[in-house]
Amino acid sequence: MEVRDLHPWPSTPEEAEAIQDRLRPMLELGVPGPANPRTVAGLDVSYAGDGGGTGARLAAAVVVLDAATLDVVEESVAVGTAAFPYVPGLFAFRELPTLLDALRALDTTPDLLVCDGFGVAHPRRFGLACHLGVLTGLPAIGVGKTAFVGAYDAPGRRRGDASPLLDGGEEVGRVLRTRDDVKPVFVSVGHRTDLDSACRAVLAVTPDYRLPETTRRADRLSRDALGGRRRATAPSSTSAR
Repeated sequence: MEVRDLHPWPSTPEEAEAIQDRLRPMLELGVPGPANPRTVAGLDVSYAGDGGGTGARLAAAVVVLDAATLDVVEESVAVGTAAFPYVPGLFAFRELPTLLDALRALDTTPDLLVCDGFGVAHPRRFGLACHLGVLTGLPAIGVGKTAFVGAYDAPGRRRGDASPLLDGGEEVGRVLRTRDDVKPVFVSVGHRTDLDSACRAVLAVTPDYRLPETTRRADRLSRDALGGRRRATAPSSTSAR
């Protein structure tokens, strides 16, 4: 699938923040997402060891599922290294080069990207799901296991109950219960969708567990690649970072 080259890869936090600021106006927010997506892609990254520091080995996986059956349509995984240090709010720059290698190797262009991370629920309103959405032009959402920014009241106890995630008086996401009496997830918009559409999509791909099947299967694929149980389908290019 096609991914646009819209910026060079930064070497400093200041350069990375400038890229986020430059790309943010390209976001399409508040528009309805795909009503009946045929395919939904999950994206996740696993790290070898503790994952800290520049040069940590990582595997980025993309799993495309049939939205109706949740059967696997296509998989892609790339192995590389983190060429950017860990800086809160700039974590995407550690993972994006290898994630983009995995996306470029896909024959399928999915209708929706579901990221293990955040969209506008981010200090600069430009998390991983936003960045991926702008670079691919695809609708994208983030599903986090914990909140990165904002405050919230606990949603109701039942599957589908939700409450606003608020930061500075702005609703930047939703706290969504995906199973009865189980900890919620944190849904935020990345690109070309809205919160209502995002929450519907998350519930549709989360039939049995707390986390979406998109995330669960991409996580397993990336871990298998690091453990040598699956060959990467797209080698990462460290020179591009």
